[in-house]
Amino acid sequence: MTTADDTVFSVVYSSTATAPFSHEALGELLQQCRAANSERGITGMLLYRNGRFIQILEGPEQAVRETMGKIERDPRHDHLRVLIDEFIEERNFAEWTMGFEPITMPQGDAPEGFRDTFDDLESHGDPSATLRAARELSLWFRVRANQPN
Repeated sequence: MTTADDTVFSVVYSSTATAPFSHEALGELLQQCRAANSERGITGMLLYRNGRFIQILEGPEQAVRETMGKIERDPRHDHLRVLIDEFIEERNFAEWTMGFEPITMPQGDAPEGFRDTFDDLESHGDPSATLRAARELSLWFRVRANQPN
């Protein structure tokens, strides 16, 4: 049984950078996110590619909602769209105050099933397609994070 003290709230959102992020700017953003998330008990992941962000935040509901409020006011991005907000049984990213993966195009032919767009995450007509795509992306990230470099 889940109590209010151990309930985990999760938000998945997408947004567009107002200006391209350099590796240094992404590093600074991650440093800020990790410090703030550690203080608030928030974990998650951040994906960035071609000026687009996808982020998953999970933790205590109030802390996640307050963090989302700050994110919504951040001038470094716009067109923020919450794709999923839900209570979950357990954290998917318990080890990371903010996991990060820069997504690059593969060299040569793309592997079967390669995702080169986030468009299906923003499916306006089918919320279940958005949920499936976000969960697939979450699984992809966790598998990649556990692979040796």
